[in-house]
Amino acid sequence: MEDAAAGAGISLAGLTKTFRSPDGPVHAVRGVDVDIPRGQTVALLGPNGAGKSTTIDMLLGLTPPDAGSVTLFGREPRTAVNAGLIGAMLQTGSLIQYLSVRELLTMMAGMFPAPADVGEVMAKTGLERIARRRTQKLSGGETQRVRFAIALISNPDLLVLDEPTVAMDVESRHEFWEAMRDFAARGKTVLFATHYLEEADQNADRVILMARGQVVADGPPTEIKGRVGFRTLRATLPGVQADELLALPGVSSAERRGEAIILSCSDSDQTIRALLERHPAARDIEITGGALEDAFLALTADDAEPVAR
Repeated sequence: MEDAAAGAGISLAGLTKTFRSPDGPVHAVRGVDVDIPRGQTVALLGPNGAGKSTTIDMLLGLTPPDAGSVTLFGREPRTAVNAGLIGAMLQTGSLIQYLSVRELLTMMAGMFPAPADVGEVMAKTGLERIARRRTQKLSGGETQRVRFAIALISNPDLLVLDEPTVAMDVESRHEFWEAMRDFAARGKTVLFATHYLEEADQNADRVILMARGQVVADGPPTEIKGRVGFRTLRATLPGVQADELLALPGVSSAERRGEAIILSCSDSDQTIRALLERHPAARDIEITGGALEDAFLALTADDAEPVAR
């Protein structure tokens, strides 16, 4: 891996891709420029049709771009993949049938110049107890674990994951991200796409948010959430109607849940002062920043414009 160490990280420059359909051209990706240094864990987010999977396919050399270029550690995608520098876990594809889990991973390890130890990968991905099970007998969650193990078996420098925890239960998702954090802690680079926004918030150093084929936001999760520009105020306050709470300064929406109130505030300092002045019985007050889901919805809305990074 010495050549990889000497190269840069991941660079996507001016990527565009258009598909033809009976209804006319579909502009899947429109001029994406992204640089990812070695060692970052990056979440690629966006609604369905945002261009995430197409961007990943171009990054891996599976789909040629109409314009622009991709380099992975200073190499063309196919060269990097053939050298075992890239591991990928995509939404499409199935496992080879009639092999045991161990046999499949051993076969895959033999295809790379410097693979990881099969036993070590199985231990990290929780596959030891089903090592002898045939692949056609696996559950959906077990199949995802095996696909993850296959992505790790080449001992890659970059791991690319497209919706990796689909079909996993809560325990399996927790174990998966533990393994992922261990992988990243060794200086590896991770790029993952997910619809589970809490996974991105908890595990990514950086979020790249796509909509309509473009990057609309790029930065740490805290920065992305801060762009929404509002906070949530929760308190216990029985007997006050939502319409009355909407009249408080800085409040954009108000909701009542039993004795609790939930206010979305553009200026939480102003709101809390007015709340305590007008309703001194308010108690158990909590103020939190906007959630990643709030930023996701605001920045990917149809009328939202791409923002400068």
